[in-house]
Amino acid sequence: MSVNVAVLVSGSGTLLQAILDNQDGHYRVSLVVADKECPALDRARRAGIPTEVVAMQPDRDAWNAHLAEVVASASPDLVVSAGFMRILGEAFLSRFEGKTINTHPSLLPAFPGANAVGDAMAYGVKVTGCTVHYVDAGMDTGEIIAQHAVAVQNGETQDALHERIKQAERSQIVNLLRKATPAKNNGKVTF
Repeated sequence: MSVNVAVLVSGSGTLLQAILDNQDGHYRVSLVVADKECPALDRARRAGIPTEVVAMQPDRDAWNAHLAEVVASASPDLVVSAGFMRILGEAFLSRFEGKTINTHPSLLPAFPGANAVGDAMAYGVKVTGCTVHYVDAGMDTGEIIAQHAVAVQNGETQDALHERIKQAERSQIVNLLRKATPAKNNGKVTF
């Protein structure tokens, strides 16, 4: 039995593409949801995966409830936030906490937030990396599932470092998806 995966996206979709390209029977993507039209949706459509756009609303609670309904329509075992640039609220997490994971381009808890790579470089770290964690109500504060270290090279630009971290993220998420075991009795998905 394969793990049914819904993916949340907001951008170019390179992480989504790695997930789509490596479906191996252990997991399958059944739905891709974005907060706006974006290239990631085009990638999903080319792969024949159903897509939905749930545009941000002024009422965040209503938006989270609508997002939860759309995702629930696919009956996912696991929800992957793959470059989704929105904080998931109570209405979503009450249905999918323990079943929603996120990729982040730093070794959490260091450098949470949207500018993790720039923050790490500004701090002068010699090693950074990527983290996959369960999503909770905080910003990048959920329990850590896996991490991969990436050394910062002398003279490296932020863009070059970020691309190397993205490569590590792609490999890391695919490896985890191949190990995912659906939650039992409303528990967490395990890896």
